[in-house]
Amino acid sequence: MKNNRFTGILIVALTALALWSLWPTYQQYSFNKKLEPLTTAEDSLKFIQEHRQAIDNATEKSLKLGLDLKGGMYLVLEVDLIDLIEQRAWNKDQTFRDMLASVNEKASGVNTGTIDLLAAEFRDSGIRMSRYFYDVRDSDEEVIVKLRKEAEEALARAREVIRNRVDQYGVAEPVIQTQGARRIIVALPGVSDQERVRKLLKGTAKLEFKLVRDREAMVSALERINKRMAEREASAADSEGSVADANPLYKHIVVMDNGRAYVPEYSREYLLTLFEDNDIVNLLPKDSELRLSAKSIEGQDGEQFYDLYLIKKTPELTGGVITEAKATFGASTVQPEVTMKMNADGTAKWARITGANIGRQIAIVLDGAVYSAPVVESKIPGGSSVINGIGSLEEAQDLEIVLKAGALPAPVRIIEERTVGPSLGADYIRSGLLSSSWGLSIVAVFMIFYYRKAGVSADIALVLNILFVLSVLAGFGAALTLPGIAGLVLTIGMAVDANVLIFERIREELIEKKNLRVAVDTGYSKAFSAIIDSQITTLGAAFLLYVYGIGPIQGFAITLMIGTAASLFTALVVTKSIFDLLISKNLMTEKSFG
Repeated sequence: MKNNRFTGILIVALTALALWSLWPTYQQYSFNKKLEPLTTAEDSLKFIQEHRQAIDNATEKSLKLGLDLKGGMYLVLEVDLIDLIEQRAWNKDQTFRDMLASVNEKASGVNTGTIDLLAAEFRDSGIRMSRYFYDVRDSDEEVIVKLRKEAEEALARAREVIRNRVDQYGVAEPVIQTQGARRIIVALPGVSDQERVRKLLKGTAKLEFKLVRDREAMVSALERINKRMAEREASAADSEGSVADANPLYKHIVVMDNGRAYVPEYSREYLLTLFEDNDIVNLLPKDSELRLSAKSIEGQDGEQFYDLYLIKKTPELTGGVITEAKATFGASTVQPEVTMKMNADGTAKWARITGANIGRQIAIVLDGAVYSAPVVESKIPGGSSVINGIGSLEEAQDLEIVLKAGALPAPVRIIEERTVGPSLGADYIRSGLLSSSWGLSIVAVFMIFYYRKAGVSADIALVLNILFVLSVLAGFGAALTLPGIAGLVLTIGMAVDANVLIFERIREELIEKKNLRVAVDTGYSKAFSAIIDSQITTLGAAFLLYVYGIGPIQGFAITLMIGTAASLFTALVVTKSIFDLLISKNLMTEKSFG
C-alpha cells in the first residue's frame, strides 16, 4: 500500500508540474485571444501596457514554435574561404592571383573543400605552396594541414560570431549549424525585419583605424586615374570611330577647391568596382586605398553624395582590441553614435597613435566604409573612441551587436534564403493539431471498444503522455516544429503499442484462470522486457537522428526521445497504478479487459 501511495503521489506531482509548465502557454494564448477583438492601435497598446509584465513573462516561458509553425527566415550562408586564403598568403603576385581565381571558379556553387581545390591547383602547376604560405621550408603537406586547420577554425568561429549576433538581436530558439566545408544553416523563427537581419549576418564587422592621406595626395592620385581612364576611352574610341571624353573620371567624382571629393549616389557602385581594378590600384601612392563614407550627405538639389577618402591601406589598429561597445546619442547632437572601449594593449597603442598624429585625420573604417574621420586634437590615453556618421539608432544598435560579437574571420554571403509567412505557419499548426486530434481520437475509441475499462486507463495514460511531452518542450525552452508534431503522432502510436503488449499478456493469464491481481502483475512482468527492448531501440535511433541530423530532423528526434521516455512511464507506471486502484476498490473484473 505504501508503494502504491508513493506512486500515486509521484503521478499527481508530475501532472501538476506539467500543467504548471504549460500554464504560460495558455496565458499567452489567452492574451492573444483578448487582443484579437481590439481593432484600433490605441486600444491594443493600452491593453499591452496594462498587462506588460504578465505578457512578457508568458512569452518568455511559453511553448516555443519553430520556424515552420511561427514563420521567419531560413538562410544558408557560405564563408568566403578564398578571402581567408588570400589574407594568409604573402609574396602575392599575378600567378598566385590567377590560381586563386581558378580555385574560386571551381568552388563556386559547390560545398566542397576549398583547401583541397587549392592544393590540386598548386600540384598541377608544379609550384610549391610554401612560396606563398607560412615558412618556405614547409612541405606542401604541412601547408595543406595548416590551411585546412585555419579553414575549419574560420567556419567554427563564423558560426559562433553569427550565434552571438543572433542572441543579442533577440531571436527565440534560433537554429545555427555548420553544413559541409563552408556553409552555415541559420533558421530564425518570428523574424519580421528581414533586411536588417541580412545586414546583421553578412556584416564582417572588420573594424580598422587608418590614417587619412593629405588631400593633395588624393587629388594627384585622381588626376592619374583620370588620365589612365581617358587613355582607355581614347583607345576604344579610335577603334569605334567615336570621340573620347577627356575627363571620364570627373563625371563620377566632384572635387572641391579645398581638395575634398564627393561621389554622387548613381556613381557609387561603379567607383567601388573601379577602385578594386589592379591597374587603378597601382596608380595610388604605396600602401594606399580609396574608400567611400558609410553615410551620404544631401546636396542642394536633394541628391545624395558620399565623401571620398584616400587612406593608408595598413591599419594602425584593428577592432580586436575593442572590449566594450554601446549605442547612444552624441553629447552635443541628437545624432546616434557608438562609443567603444579598448583593452590594455589597445589603450597603449591608441595613445601612441593619437599622440604621434596630432592635427591629422584618422579614419574609422568598418567593413570597408569610412564611418568617420576625425582630426586628432590631442593624445587620447583612455582607450576610448567613437563611431559617428550613423543614420539611425537602430543602425547604431546593430553596430553595437556586431562589435560585441566580434568580427567574422572571413566574409559570408547568403546563397539561399527562404521566408515562411505567419499565415502559412498558422495553416501548419491547424493541420498538425487536426491530424494529432484525429489520431488521438481514433486510437482512444479503438482502445475503449477493444479493451473496455482497461482501454479507458490506457487513454488516460495517453493524454498524460502528450501532456508530459509538451511540458518538457516548454520547460526546457525547446521549439515545437512540424516534424515535432509528426514525432508526437508517432509517440501516440508507440504508447498504445506498449499498452497493447501488456493487455494481451494479462488476457493470456486470465484465460489460464488466474486471479485478476495475479494476472495483472504477471502480465506487466512478462511484457516488461519486450517494452524496454522496443523503447530503448527507438531512443537509440532518435538519438542518432538528433546527433547527425539537421533542422527538421532534429525537431522530430527531440520530440520522439521525450515521447518515448514518457511512454515508458505512462505504460509501466500510470496504467499499473490505475489498475491497482480499481482492483483494490473492486471496480475491475476479468471482463474489464474485453
